[in-house]
Amino acid sequence: MKTVQKGFTLIELMIVVAIIGILAAVAIPAYQDYIARSQMSEAVGLLSGGKTPMAEFYADKGRWPSAAASVMGTLEGKYVGSVAIGSSTGATIVLTATMKGSDVAAAVATTVLAIATEDGGKQWDCGETGVSATATTVEAKYIPGACK
Repeated sequence: MKTVQKGFTLIELMIVVAIIGILAAVAIPAYQDYIARSQMSEAVGLLSGGKTPMAEFYADKGRWPSAAASVMGTLEGKYVGSVAIGSSTGATIVLTATMKGSDVAAAVATTVLAIATEDGGKQWDCGETGVSATATTVEAKYIPGACK
């Protein structure tokens, strides 16, 4: 009488484990990059929300405010620790968003994303373009497309 095989052989199980390991090695870093980019999008949103009030302040007073909070209120998000004025001279201002140090993807923790204008708020640069490039410390691959 012939015995009927039930289940999988050891080599079949080892092949499946190897395939899962290869897929995980590719998928996990891509997922971590996606998480970091999505957290950085909060910084882009908060900075973008400050463009109009800052430009209006400059148009009304002919100067930039001394603190971002005086125009935009205190801005903090789930991943962004603070929004502040990095520097301002003449018609140029740099607004910065600093990411929190905890509860944020390690790749973007405590990094800074900046937006800037050199013409009193008519045209804004974001991330690694124009004046904002000097204040931005986050790697380009984590900057969302809306900021490139």
